[in-house]
Amino acid sequence: MQGQAQQQAYDRGITIFSPDGRLYQVEYAREAVKRGSASIGVRTADGVVLLADKRSHSPLMEPASIEKLHKADDHIGIASAGHVADARQLIDFSRQQAQVNRLRYGEPMGVETLTKTVTDYIQRYTQIGGARPFGVALVVGGIENGEPRLFETDPSGTPYEWKALAIGANRADIRTYLEERYDEELTLEEGVELALGALSDATDELLEPDGLGLATIDVDTARYHQYTVDEVESTLETYDLLAGDEDEDAESDDEDEGESAADDTDADD
Repeated sequence: MQGQAQQQAYDRGITIFSPDGRLYQVEYAREAVKRGSASIGVRTADGVVLLADKRSHSPLMEPASIEKLHKADDHIGIASAGHVADARQLIDFSRQQAQVNRLRYGEPMGVETLTKTVTDYIQRYTQIGGARPFGVALVVGGIENGEPRLFETDPSGTPYEWKALAIGANRADIRTYLEERYDEELTLEEGVELALGALSDATDELLEPDGLGLATIDVDTARYHQYTVDEVESTLETYDLLAGDEDEDAESDDEDEGESAADDTDADD
């Protein structure tokens, strides 16, 4: 009982370290990220792929209202996992910083610089009494000086650079899939296929086009492009990952079997 009471005393204060050097509120914020739906980032030779699982829990919800992918600047996109409201605050902050940089210096903000500016902002909320950490992690991808860059932000305020990563639910399974199949020489299209395949494999089911957010930033144009629902559906069909295809194949097989049985009957007659 005494040990439990001591832990409760430490986890109520964000600015107080526990005796073993832990900030419990930051760890709880990481747990909030794990409970969020997955987001994936893949860096390829031709650009960056961002994929977000934004399936709704009710057919009455408008899929377009679920915000998981965001354009921070013409050349930078961000995907999130965790508390959506927290993510919106950080997205607004990142957009403001990107615009301030353009107005002040007349050039686009670097992906690494933007990420570290955002993580500095996040880190402040681990040292201020009366506030709580952001319960969200971000995948920040874009083009910097003609090179694709991909970063993750952590609720502690630490930035990490990745070749491919996943945040949110099923993170471990998705990361294993990416580690087994990732290649630095992937094309942008192959990166899209890898991200979609990783999500499908981790959830153990085919994918719905209106339950996904997919965006790319390619090196040639350095422009953020978010796929429409029709474009996502076409892409899923290309890689045989579209939900509903199995049912159509099964119906086709049943029809073929029926026709075959009818032919056998005619032959017997």
